[in-house]
Amino acid sequence: MSEILTLQIVVIVCGTTAFVASLRFLRRYLELRHDQRERVGGDDLSGRVQNIERTVESTAIEVERIAEANRFVAKLLAERATTPSAPIKSPERVITPH
Repeated sequence: MSEILTLQIVVIVCGTTAFVASLRFLRRYLELRHDQRERVGGDDLSGRVQNIERTVESTAIEVERIAEANRFVAKLLAERATTPSAPIKSPERVITPH
């Protein structure tokens, strides 16, 4: 074999090895970056879910308060409608000095 052919084979083998190694490095780098984003996104997601849970709970409490106030007013109006009310007197005339 000639020296040029031997040199070409060595360059092709070394080039292929370097190319495959760089592809494996790039793949591993992208996998780690993807895993890191998932972990960060998961932490952010759990915080957002907790925030939504707190908001829903406080909204439920406020709705319950509104419902209780509505029941109270309805009870007062029902009691007022069933009790006979005394005739409303007109206010007495008051003479005010000018």
